[in-house]
Amino acid sequence: MSLTIDLNCDMGESFGPWVMGHDEQVIPWVTSVNIACCFHAGDPGTMRQTVALALKHGVKLGAHPGLPDLAGFGRRVMAVTPEQVYDMVVVQVGALAAVARTQGAALHHVKAHGALYNMAARDVGLATAIAQAVADIDRSLILYALAGSIQVQAGRDAGLTVAQEVFADRSYQDDGSLTPRQQAGAMITDAGQSVQQVMQMIEQGTVTSLSGKTVPLSADTLCLHGDQAGAAEFAQRLHQAFEQSGVRVQAV
Repeated sequence: MSLTIDLNCDMGESFGPWVMGHDEQVIPWVTSVNIACCFHAGDPGTMRQTVALALKHGVKLGAHPGLPDLAGFGRRVMAVTPEQVYDMVVVQVGALAAVARTQGAALHHVKAHGALYNMAARDVGLATAIAQAVADIDRSLILYALAGSIQVQAGRDAGLTVAQEVFADRSYQDDGSLTPRQQAGAMITDAGQSVQQVMQMIEQGTVTSLSGKTVPLSADTLCLHGDQAGAAEFAQRLHQAFEQSGVRVQAV
């Protein structure tokens, strides 16, 4: 059986003189990027520059819409309605699509960011709003969603192709959700442990939760966080592990 995985990374999250992430160092190792659209991070110039960087390296372009929360980097839960979420996604995806078009390119996928991503993973109303917004913009866009979550089914119900996403540096709960960042053990900082978790998810279709339970999931795309220390080195280590195991790295 041939195993493949897409490597995606959140990028374009710098704002004005403030630099976030290691985009130029990480991008040679990924196959798709999720570009911030100015709500949780980024600015118009950064969007343009990040699109150009992605095109230079031949990686797929994705919009990364988030909550309107620059101060909290989009990681704070907000009381938003499905209608408000629909509008947020339409505006952000539309903006990045326009930036891409000015450079002769088109978007490949959409992935919600931070709190919005996690809220939509368990709230059917928000999940449906995101999926419908993407479908109304362009049904050929792929929706990246947390593996096994409500967002996956909402995307399929909207007629979208859905890529189920897994994480190397985040621990999981028994229900397949990510451990909240404020809880102990939420982040996996040991590279060896991260690689082991990734290979289990790809080869066995399972992940071991924080409590030790084996949880089934499907892995189509793997998120790498470009702002973590040693992100480029970790990406190279993943590539080595994939090569040794016969896993092909390619975009969805």
